[in-house]
Amino acid sequence: MKSASTAVSTIVALVLFRALCAEVKTVISVEDVQSIRVDLDLSNVVRRVDERFLSVAIDASLIAEEKFMNLLNSPKLRTLAKALIPAFLRFGGTKQDFIKFNPRGRYFQARENNSSSAVLGNVCKRLELPPLLENRLKQEWVLQSKSLLQEELEGKYKKTKFSEYAVDLLYAFANCSGLDLIFGLNALLRTSENTWDSANAELLLKYCESREYVMSWELGNEPNSYEKKAGIRVDGYQLGQDFVHLHQILQESGFYNSTGLYGPDIGQPRDHRKDLLTGFLESGAEAITACTWHHYYVNGRDTSLEDFLDPRVLDTLATKINEVLETTESASPGKKVWLGETSSAYGGGAFGLSDTFVAGFMWLDKLGLAAKLGLDVVIRQVLIGSGTYHLVDDNLDPLPDYWLSLVYKRIVGPEVLKAEVHTNSGQKKPIRVYLHCTNRKSTHYREGAVTLFALNLNKNEATISLPAHMANSTIEEFVLQSAEAGEQSLYSRSVKLNGQVLKMVDDRTLPPLEGRELPPGAHVKLPGFSFAFYVLTEARAPVCK
Repeated sequence: MKSASTAVSTIVALVLFRALCAEVKTVISVEDVQSIRVDLDLSNVVRRVDERFLSVAIDASLIAEEKFMNLLNSPKLRTLAKALIPAFLRFGGTKQDFIKFNPRGRYFQARENNSSSAVLGNVCKRLELPPLLENRLKQEWVLQSKSLLQEELEGKYKKTKFSEYAVDLLYAFANCSGLDLIFGLNALLRTSENTWDSANAELLLKYCESREYVMSWELGNEPNSYEKKAGIRVDGYQLGQDFVHLHQILQESGFYNSTGLYGPDIGQPRDHRKDLLTGFLESGAEAITACTWHHYYVNGRDTSLEDFLDPRVLDTLATKINEVLETTESASPGKKVWLGETSSAYGGGAFGLSDTFVAGFMWLDKLGLAAKLGLDVVIRQVLIGSGTYHLVDDNLDPLPDYWLSLVYKRIVGPEVLKAEVHTNSGQKKPIRVYLHCTNRKSTHYREGAVTLFALNLNKNEATISLPAHMANSTIEEFVLQSAEAGEQSLYSRSVKLNGQVLKMVDDRTLPPLEGRELPPGAHVKLPGFSFAFYVLTEARAPVCK
C-alpha cells in the first residue's frame, strides 16, 4: 500500500508541475521599467552580521537510514560545502525529534579534529566515498527521499535510531569541509511530567566529548507543531526550562561548557501560538546564545510561479522579522536573532519551483532583507536531505541557488549599508536592491569597495542609474540568468553567470566566478527576470576600509 501511495503522490506532483509549466504567462505584469535611480549611502554601517551569515543545513532525514550518511563522504559534496565557508552547518529538522542515539561501539579510530592538518587531511582522504558506492547510494537515495516525502505528506513520522558511526560521519563532513557544526537534539523525549528527558542526549554528549568533537547544540525543532506531529503540547515556559536544563548539563561538561546553544527553532509567528516564544524567552533566554526561528514564504503544495516573483509575497518576510525582533528585544535585550531554518516553501518545498532558477528571487531577497533588518545568521534548508528545496540535485550537482549562494559568499561582506530605489513606475517596485561592503577577504578588490545586488522581478530590462559621484567608477558585474530561454526559462535547473553556464569542472573543482568589467560611465543594465551583483571597485567607502 505504501509504494502505491507514493506512486500516486508522484503522479499528482507531475501533473501539477505540467499544469504550472502550461500557465507560464504574464508573470507579474508590470509596466516597462525604463530607468531606475539608486541612491547609495556610504557613510554609515546600518548593520553588521556574522561572517557566517549565509549558512546551510543538512536535514536530519538523512540519518533515517544510517547508510545514507555515507553520502557526506562524497568528494563532490565536500568540495561544494567547503566553498561556502565560513558557515554554520545545522543538523536538524522535523526528523530530529524522532531519532534516538543508540551506541553500538562502532566508531572511527582516528580523531578527525586532531590539531595536525596533515593528520586531518589523511583522515579526510581515507573517508572519501568510492565512486561505485557513491553512485549506488545516490540511486537508492532517490527512492528513500520519496518515502520520506510521503511521510511528510501523511504527517506520520517513524522513530529511528542512530549510532556512533552516523555521528562520526557527520562530524567528519563538517570538519573536513571547515563548517561549524550545530547538532539538533530530540526534545520529544519527555518524562511523565512532560519535562525533557535528557538521558539520551547525555549519552550522545558523553560520546562526542570523548571524541573531542567541537560543536554547538540545539534542542527540538518547531515546538509549536509538536501537538500536530506527536500529540504532545509543550508551553513556552516549560520549553525555556528544558533549555535551562540542557545549558546546565553543558556547563558541567569539561569540554562543552563554553559551547553555543541555540533555540527554540520555533515556526514563524502565527496568531494562535504567538505566546510560545514570549514564554520561552521569559524562562529560558539566559540559556541560549541566539534566538532561532524558522521562515517559509508559502505552502509548497498550493503555491505558484507568480508567488515566487510577487513583491507582496516577498514583503511578508519583513513583517515576520520585525515581530520576532520586537518580541526578543522586549524579553531579552541585545539577544542575537537567527533564521535557524529557512527556504522558499514549507512542506518539503514546491515541486518544480523550489529547486529551479525562479527560487533565487526569494533566496536573494531573503538574504538582503534579513541582513538589513538585523538578523545575524540565516541557515538555508537544505544542502542535502529530503524535499525539493535542496542546493544540490540527486547527482549532487549544484542547483541555481547553490551558485547564487557561492557568488554571494565571494563578494558580499558582513557590513550592511543603505541603498534606496527610485522608479518611474507608480506600482510596487519590481526592482529590489541591497548594499554591503565588499567581502574584505577577497584580495581582488581594493579597500573601500562596495557591492550592490539587485533583483529584477519584471520581464523587461532595467537601466540602473547610480549617484553622479559614482558614475565614472569602474564596476564589475556578476549577472545571473536562467541557462534557458523562452517561457520555460524560470523553471531551469541551470544558471548562467555573465552568459556562461555554471557547472563544476570536475568533482573537486569549481569554475572561476569571474565578473565582467564595465567601462567608466557605462549604463548598468539589469536583464528581465535576473539578479546581479555589482562591485563598485573604486567606491572608497571609509566604513568599508
